[in-house]
Amino acid sequence: MSRVSLLALQLLVAIVGIVLWQLLSTVPVFGKILLPPFFFSNPVDVLDQIVKWFVSGVIWKHLGITLMESILAFVIGSLGGVLIGFWFARQPLVAAVFDPYVKMVNALPRVVLAPIFALWLGLGIWSKVALGVTLVFFIVFFNVYQGVKEVSRTVLDNGRMLGMSEGQLMRHVYWPSALSWMFSSLHTSVGFAVVGAVVGEYLGSAAGLGYLIQQAEGVFDVAGVFAGMFVLSAFVILIDFGVTLVERRLLVWRPTVDGRG
Repeated sequence: MSRVSLLALQLLVAIVGIVLWQLLSTVPVFGKILLPPFFFSNPVDVLDQIVKWFVSGVIWKHLGITLMESILAFVIGSLGGVLIGFWFARQPLVAAVFDPYVKMVNALPRVVLAPIFALWLGLGIWSKVALGVTLVFFIVFFNVYQGVKEVSRTVLDNGRMLGMSEGQLMRHVYWPSALSWMFSSLHTSVGFAVVGAVVGEYLGSAAGLGYLIQQAEGVFDVAGVFAGMFVLSAFVILIDFGVTLVERRLLVWRPTVDGRG
């Protein structure tokens, strides 16, 4: 299937969903509105709210803050996950010693950590960044660790037979093997970086998309809540698109789904 056809189908799904939402929230079915506007709003009101935010310019400040927090969380968490994942995979003894502690920290509910980070780092951006880092780090860490461990033993043995040094093995064998796993995790991590920032803003901040959603929720502005969620979703898709562009540049050797390079 071509990219144009795929995009058309994706847009069709969105259009059908929005039309159904509008109909079920405005047109009675057997004398009853199935999606009461008080609880579900409707696409027209949500779009109106989004347009007002952008026309008035109020959204830009909040978008900028959430973007900064998300990018910092994504970059710091990803770099930490890649470096420590490589280190653990290449040092089995270190991995064995720290294994229970990694699992223990990973099992901690992140929402519980948010107030602790706020206490330690204040209500500024760094408490939100810290929360996002805890979400991103483990996703990247486990994928990179597994990617390095999954290197073909035959390829490694052949490389050593040809006289490749550890540095050459790292560059030409371990790193390409880990890249596919790493980018797979990065696509997931984008959303989690934003989630960390927004949850932190929701629990305590004076700006950001999470703050906008929390303020709308506080006055039962359902259209505002949905508008914030839609802006947030579009925000994540744009960042993920950026990750996809980088992935295509670094993984040019990998064949596409249809078998073409």
